[in-house]
Amino acid sequence: MNPRVDTPAVESAPSARVRRFSRAERWVHRTAAALMGVCVVTAACLYVPLLAELVGRRALVVTVHEWSGLLLPLPVLAGLASRAFRADLTHLNRWGPHDRVWLRKALRRLPGPRPAAKFNGGQKLYAAWITGATLVMLGTGLMMWFTHLTPLMWRTSATFVHDWLALTIGIVLAGHVGMALGDPEARAGLRTGAVSREWAEREHSLWRP
Repeated sequence: MNPRVDTPAVESAPSARVRRFSRAERWVHRTAAALMGVCVVTAACLYVPLLAELVGRRALVVTVHEWSGLLLPLPVLAGLASRAFRADLTHLNRWGPHDRVWLRKALRRLPGPRPAAKFNGGQKLYAAWITGATLVMLGTGLMMWFTHLTPLMWRTSATFVHDWLALTIGIVLAGHVGMALGDPEARAGLRTGAVSREWAEREHSLWRP
C-alpha cells in the first residue's frame, strides 16, 4: 500500500486589482466635480465678454451660478454618512514625514521613489486648499447675493476676493485635471473604484489596502 502523500497548500495569488474607492466616494467626487464645473463655466460666462455675448441670458447664468455654488458643499455633507468616506477624510487630514519628502521631491523634480500612503502629499495639499477656497467662495458669494445683510465696504471687499479667488481656482483646477489626464490608472480608480496592484505599490508604497 502506497504511503499517503499530503498535497501542499496552494497560496492564492494576490488579486491583480485592489479596491481604492467605494461607490459613495465616487458619487461624492462626481457630484462635487459637476457642481464645481458648472460654477467655473458660469463664472467664465459672466466675466469673459466673448462668452457673455455668445451665451446671453445673463440673469439665468447668474441664477445657475449662485445655486450651483450654494449646493457645492452638499455632496461632501451627504458623503459623511459613508464610513469609507469618513476614513478617507481622516487619511487626507493626517500628515507625516513621508508627505514632506513627497512634496520636496515633487517640487524639486528629484529622481527616485516618492513615498505615499493612500493619498500623497500633493493630493492632501490640494484637498485642504480647495476645501478652504470653496468655503471662502461660499461666504463671499452669500455676501454678494444678500446685499442687505452687510455694509457696502464688506460687499466690495467680498467681490474683490471672490473674483480673484475664482481665477485662482480655475487655474488650480486646470492643473488638477491635467495631472488626472496624465494618470489613467488614477482615473480608473475614480471611475470603477479599483486600481492595479502594481500601480498601488509603485505610487502609494505605504498604503495597505
